[in-house]
Amino acid sequence: MARRRKNRFPERIEGVTITGLADKGFCVGKAPDGMTIFVEHVAPGDVVDVRPFRKKKKLLFAAPLKFIERSAERVEPFCQHFGVCGGCKWQHFAYTGQLREKERMVHDAFARLGKVEVEAWDPILGSETIEYYRNKLEYGCANRRWLTTEEIGTDIDNEVPVIGFHKSGAYDKLIQIEHCHLQHGPSNELRNGLRALATELGVTFFDMRERHGLLRQLMIRTTTTGECMLVVAFFADEQDIITNFLDTALQRFGSDITSLFYCINPKINEYMMDLEMVHYAGTDYVTERLEHVQFRIGPKSFFQTNTAQAERLYAITREYAGLTGTENVYDLYTGIGSIGLYLADRCRQVVGIEEIPAAIEDARVNADLNGITNATFYAGDVRAILTEEFAVRHGRPDVLITDPPRAGMHPKVVDMLLQLASPRIVYVSCNPATQARDLAVLDAKYVIERARPVDMFPHTSHVESVVSLRLRNL
Repeated sequence: MARRRKNRFPERIEGVTITGLADKGFCVGKAPDGMTIFVEHVAPGDVVDVRPFRKKKKLLFAAPLKFIERSAERVEPFCQHFGVCGGCKWQHFAYTGQLREKERMVHDAFARLGKVEVEAWDPILGSETIEYYRNKLEYGCANRRWLTTEEIGTDIDNEVPVIGFHKSGAYDKLIQIEHCHLQHGPSNELRNGLRALATELGVTFFDMRERHGLLRQLMIRTTTTGECMLVVAFFADEQDIITNFLDTALQRFGSDITSLFYCINPKINEYMMDLEMVHYAGTDYVTERLEHVQFRIGPKSFFQTNTAQAERLYAITREYAGLTGTENVYDLYTGIGSIGLYLADRCRQVVGIEEIPAAIEDARVNADLNGITNATFYAGDVRAILTEEFAVRHGRPDVLITDPPRAGMHPKVVDMLLQLASPRIVYVSCNPATQARDLAVLDAKYVIERARPVDMFPHTSHVESVVSLRLRNL
């Protein structure tokens, strides 16, 4: 007789108190015996019985079975798709509570992971707008919609074309989005109109498992200047159908479309930034503004997704930089040069470095657009370009701005920052954990003067933070 396997975890744990928010829509909970459990679909202040469903290393993940007490900070979600769609997972938790928890996350990362001290903490900067704050959304297209547990077994037909978002954690399950509260402008009307148009014209929608069908993805960019860019991804280069679809879309929705591109994506993944973008109609860019600086944004440009909050984030960066007009400023991971160009009128020189060549082309175009002549940009890996020889050629930085991706800075870049010994560093991060890791190394030569969390994405687990570092013994 085969030996019976022991359960890796209990079927039910009772009386779990939810104490805080965690990553990817989970919350942290404490069982009566002190065990830490990550629970989905709950809010801080809830007390629940839970069903564990996964153990990863020593971490236990669970779903709620029964609510014993409900948090006083629970609010009614405003989106009809909440709980099914993979985004906006904290809509049911009051925004004041979200800000408190995000502030705690940054403080905890610095204290526990980085073990660094901050001379002065500034309070978290919340977003003034918590709906319709995004300027860019990407949608998937599919030939069938995902059915919820409640819909399975009913007469609801799932063999209908869908333009929407993926169910959390499922690449092949797409949710039809009727109205999204994330993006302003014509985004909802355009998405729903294109779905109806494709259905009318007989354009096939992509099958994610069998890999056939033509209409695969949409990307919509909107700006505070009232412009809109549409990018349509097709699975195959069927020009007759593509041309008819795009021409008819322009006839019906042309007043809403400033710039129209398409691309062909035959790949397994849905990443579009490595594909050729074909300019079809309108301008080949949309224009955005951050205070006094204009930016031309193309289909592949990286630009902060929350425009209004980005302006406030850059204002904090400028404040922390303490510019007087004479400084030589290095801007690492500059993207399209947004921070460097924003600061250019307050310093002597800006030197930007960015790995993506197309972004550097955008940075140079945007410098010309604004008549900025004191900014120089280089394309390449920061760790390869930022050397002692580079500093000799361009002068050592008086202020160094760094805004790396979520993975943080490469250890060689951090070491070079220590060698350059810029009197001031301003570190902007979208990941407090990797920022804390880098700050722990920089602590050898730097003091953290000020730090401030900034909420760029309400109702999500993401939080940014800005840190001002001063060289020790100045």
